[in-house]
Amino acid sequence: MMTALNLTHRLRRLRQSPAMRDLVRETTLTPESLIYPLFVCSGSGIRREVPSMPGVFQLSVDEAVREAEGARQDGLRGVLLFGLPDRKDDTGSGAWDPDAPVQAAVRAIKEQTRNALLVITDVCLCEYTSHGHCGIVDGKAILNDPTVALLTRAAVSHAVAGADIVAPSDMMDGRVGAIRHELDASGHHQTVILSYAAKYCSAYYGPFRDAADSAPSFGDRRTHQMDPANVNEALRAVALDIKEGADMVMVKPALHYLDVIRRVKDEFNYPTVAYHVSGEYSMLKAAALKGWIDEERAMMECLTAIKRAGADIIITYYAREAARRL
Repeated sequence: MMTALNLTHRLRRLRQSPAMRDLVRETTLTPESLIYPLFVCSGSGIRREVPSMPGVFQLSVDEAVREAEGARQDGLRGVLLFGLPDRKDDTGSGAWDPDAPVQAAVRAIKEQTRNALLVITDVCLCEYTSHGHCGIVDGKAILNDPTVALLTRAAVSHAVAGADIVAPSDMMDGRVGAIRHELDASGHHQTVILSYAAKYCSAYYGPFRDAADSAPSFGDRRTHQMDPANVNEALRAVALDIKEGADMVMVKPALHYLDVIRRVKDEFNYPTVAYHVSGEYSMLKAAALKGWIDEERAMMECLTAIKRAGADIIITYYAREAARRL
């Protein structure tokens, strides 16, 4: 005959029902903490699925507006726009074209949602350059200072279009300070800068480069994106960007850099964003399509882990699905 153990502490008491588990849950996801990325191209009625990212599409401006409005109705508070220009050149001049897809989408989304949705714009040149690199190229070198001058033009053009937040993702030195200076000089004092402060040279960006048509035509991005082995360097990078005027800071990727997210949040206690990147998303999608995992549970577990690590905001291609689940 089994006898009851004399246990004062039974941790299972707080796990015995859904209501009890909800009551004591330490980490809570909300739709308001999720940002939905969108890839915007020219034309109308265009909705091309990205083969390596099931459920993610290249969208014409009208379709991007429809998707953004759907995201708002799902409870999301922001979208992040990436542009697919009609033409590319050595300097990425389409990045600051006032009629380019991103600038057009900013205006259309703000009008459609009556400013109820925050619009964030990615500020980089890789989608716009013919060589696919994040800046001006001299031989095989990426030039820092000439690139920063062009990034500021792009950021200001996004602010003029109505972007609430500009997000430089290039990892050039000094670009946050230069962008802040030019935004203020042009009267855009209220435009927020979300800095990709700790962006690692990761193998998990492959599907994104399919979506944004931004793969480099030669070499890689190791000279400006961070070494995956380094954490202290990430803290130095975040500190510099905050000093230069960043309002929010980002760690990218997210799942494989949870320790970095935790260190950044503990060290600076700044609004901290984590990007659940394309490769992290596509791995879950691929496994789910094979029937190897429960996609909904895996999605929620991944996003909860990122939030638990210290992220205040999560950029994820799962944003709408997660918001509906929440």
